[in-house]
Amino acid sequence: METTDELPAAPHTIDEFVKGYEESGTLRGFRCRNCGLTTATWGLACSRCGKPDLEEAVLSPKGSVVAFTILHVPGDEFLNDAPYAYVVVELDGGGRVTGWMPSVRSESDLTIGARVRYQQNYKPGVQFVKEADAPRAG
Repeated sequence: METTDELPAAPHTIDEFVKGYEESGTLRGFRCRNCGLTTATWGLACSRCGKPDLEEAVLSPKGSVVAFTILHVPGDEFLNDAPYAYVVVELDGGGRVTGWMPSVRSESDLTIGARVRYQQNYKPGVQFVKEADAPRAG
């Protein structure tokens, strides 16, 4: 019996994956059918159990800040937005996403554990706003 270490073909490229949430307004990730891990990281196999049994999943737009820093010297795309917070958000239901928060200008404007919501934006990356600042639907 011959064994193979080949990974399955990806349903899309990394670029298509990122552009998909930037254009559709939904955060996408993967859920492992074997162990249940939900991740926002593009991949071909589960980072927990190693099985190549991932299915695409729509991730929650809401979550909690688990880490952040204030950027005063950003890249060219964000020069007019500095300072702003670069955040790591643990999404409700699983997955961690890095993003930015233009409304946060100093460390006193944000706390670990703060509730945030993804907000679609014309700029690259994932923009979050504090839940209290997020526009309400309906």
